[in-house]
Amino acid sequence: MSLDNLGWNGFFENNAYSFDDPNLTPARIIGVRKNAFIVHDGDREILATAAGRLYHDDSPDSLFPAAGDWVLMRDAIIAHVLPRKNALSRGASGARHGRAESAVRGQVIAANLDTVFIVCGLDRDYNVRRIERYLTLIYNCGCSPVVILNKADLHPAPQDCAAEVESVAFGVPVFTISARTGEGVEVLRQFIPTGQTAALLGSSGAGKSTLVNQLSGAEIRAAKEVSEAVGKGVHTTTTRDIIPIPGAGMILDNPGIREIALWDDAGGIDEAFPDIQALAQECHYADCTHEHEPGCRVREAVEIGVLKPARLQNYLKMQRELEFLNQRQEKSANRVEKERWKEIAIYQKQFKNKKRPRIG
Repeated sequence: MSLDNLGWNGFFENNAYSFDDPNLTPARIIGVRKNAFIVHDGDREILATAAGRLYHDDSPDSLFPAAGDWVLMRDAIIAHVLPRKNALSRGASGARHGRAESAVRGQVIAANLDTVFIVCGLDRDYNVRRIERYLTLIYNCGCSPVVILNKADLHPAPQDCAAEVESVAFGVPVFTISARTGEGVEVLRQFIPTGQTAALLGSSGAGKSTLVNQLSGAEIRAAKEVSEAVGKGVHTTTTRDIIPIPGAGMILDNPGIREIALWDDAGGIDEAFPDIQALAQECHYADCTHEHEPGCRVREAVEIGVLKPARLQNYLKMQRELEFLNQRQEKSANRVEKERWKEIAIYQKQFKNKKRPRIG
C-alpha cells in the first residue's frame, strides 16, 4: 500500500516539509490500542509509541495521535503529529449531563476523514432524533455525512424509514441496506474511492462490523447479534482500525457510541437544521429563542403542522447544550489566563519586596 493509497496528499506533504529533518519519515495511524499505535509508512505496518512530550504538551496547538492522523516517525516513535484536515470529535463521556469536569474535555474519534457513515439499524436502534444529533456532530467537525439504514431485511417498510430520514437530513444521501445479506452494500463504494477514508459511526449492534466484513470480502471484524431481550448490542469492536477495501479506499471501524455529546460549535447545528434556520430569519425578534416570544415563525410552523414539535425540541436541546459547552470552555480559558496573571503578580510582588544591596 503506497502513501497515496493511504491518503497522502499535498496538504500533508507541505506541512511535513516545515520540519526539515531527513531522519523523520511520514506514516499514517491505522490502529489505536491502549498504550500503542499501529502505523503504516507505505511499505509496512509498525507498532509504535508516542514520544513522551506528546503526553505532556498542553499548548493549544498540540495534537495527540488519533486514528487517521498523519505523523512523522523516528524509528518506532511518533515524533510529530501533522496538522489535521479535519477531526471527528465528541464531548467526553458524561458531558451531555452537564458535569463541569467533562464538559470541557473532548475526545478525537478519528482524523482526516472524507466521509462519515451514520449506521442505524432498522430495529430498536432506529431513532430519527439521534440521527439529527449525529448530523450536527459531523457537520461541526467539517465532515460529509451519509446515512445508512441497516437491517432492511428485518423491517416491513424500510423505504418509509428512508423517506422519514430524508425529510430531516436535507441533501444527505440515505441508503437502506442489509449488511447481513449484502443487499445494497455495493452502492456505498462510490463514497470511498481509492485514497479516501470513510468512518463508521453508530450504536453497538447497528451492524458496523458486519458491514466492514461485507465491503472487505473477509471476516475481519467480529460480529454478534443484538440481544432480543433488551434490544441492545454488545461492544464486539473495542479498537479503532482503518481497514483497506479491495478496489476502493479505506474504512475506519469504531466501537459503538452510547452517548453522543457534542464538542465543537462550528455551525453544524445550522447545517443540520436548515429548515429551522430559514424560519428563524422571519421571526419578529432577531434573538428569538423560539420558546415564548410573540411573532415567532418557528413556533407558528409547529402550530400549522409544517414543523414537527419533536424536531424543534431536539434543536432547542442541542442549542442549550452548545451554549453550556461554550460557557464552560470560555470559563476554563479565562481561569487559565487569570491564574497566569496571578503568578505574574506574585512574582512582581516578590521582586519588589526583595531587599536590594546598597550602592556606594
